[in-house]
Amino acid sequence: MNTRRAFVRNLSALAFTAPLLAETPKVKNKICFFTKHLIGLGYDDIASLGAEMGVDGIEAPIRPKSGHITPEQVVDELPKFVEALKKQNLDMMIMTSGINEVNAEQRTEEVLRTAAKLGVKRFRMNYFKYDLKQPIWEQLQAIRPKIKDLVALCAEIGIQPMFQNHSGQDYFGAPVWDIFSIMREYPAEQFSFAFDILHATCEGGKSWPLEFNLVKDHIGAAYFKDYKWDGRKLVTVPLGEGQVDPAYGQMLMKTGYSGPISLHVEYLEGNPKDAAVLKGFREAHLRDMKTLKGWLGWA
Repeated sequence: MNTRRAFVRNLSALAFTAPLLAETPKVKNKICFFTKHLIGLGYDDIASLGAEMGVDGIEAPIRPKSGHITPEQVVDELPKFVEALKKQNLDMMIMTSGINEVNAEQRTEEVLRTAAKLGVKRFRMNYFKYDLKQPIWEQLQAIRPKIKDLVALCAEIGIQPMFQNHSGQDYFGAPVWDIFSIMREYPAEQFSFAFDILHATCEGGKSWPLEFNLVKDHIGAAYFKDYKWDGRKLVTVPLGEGQVDPAYGQMLMKTGYSGPISLHVEYLEGNPKDAAVLKGFREAHLRDMKTLKGWLGWA
């Protein structure tokens, strides 16, 4: 009898709390945007643009040649950049690096320790490339120890390495399966994908849902961008104007993915210090953000 009463009591409690649970709003993923097109602007200006877009932070290229800050400048300059972002209540959510192994030339440990101390939780690795004149499988196995050493260092430091899938005939990770054969040996928080739906669509064509479902438990950041074909050339375009399937957004959300979402506007060109160019950038940012939220089912 006592058991029966307890059962009825539990049913009543469940009936009362279920509507409350149903009404509880889901926490939305944090959104950032890749700032490659803003190289040349000051840290405060970049932060102000981020605040204007309504994002939670930025993905900043901190790397040789094509970055806001080079590895040699990281110790002195990265704290200034992070501080400018904090003034606008933004984070450096992803650091795009030139790092793909542990070595002195890439200043691996110095860059990653500095970033981690400043609160940067994840970074995108640099790519590897295959030599098409050499056996492919052996080259894949040759990077295994490099990744092992980098993952071990990152676990010690407290920062997550992420590998972006690129498209192209000689990129490691272009077919996704190759890098995942190594990645699957690690927990997602230790090594994951910066999953790029543009490149997955370009390489996979209609099979991109296969690649996505293969790696969905190892996605550390989700990249959103779009492209179209100009003959045989891939050309990046505003989100929603190209080949990427809008259904991907809600497909991602239905998996329970809780990591950052990074909007890439790589089709933008011009000097961001030019007022007219920057005005165009602002309009593109807001337009693509609106499209992105629609794809995610947040509109």
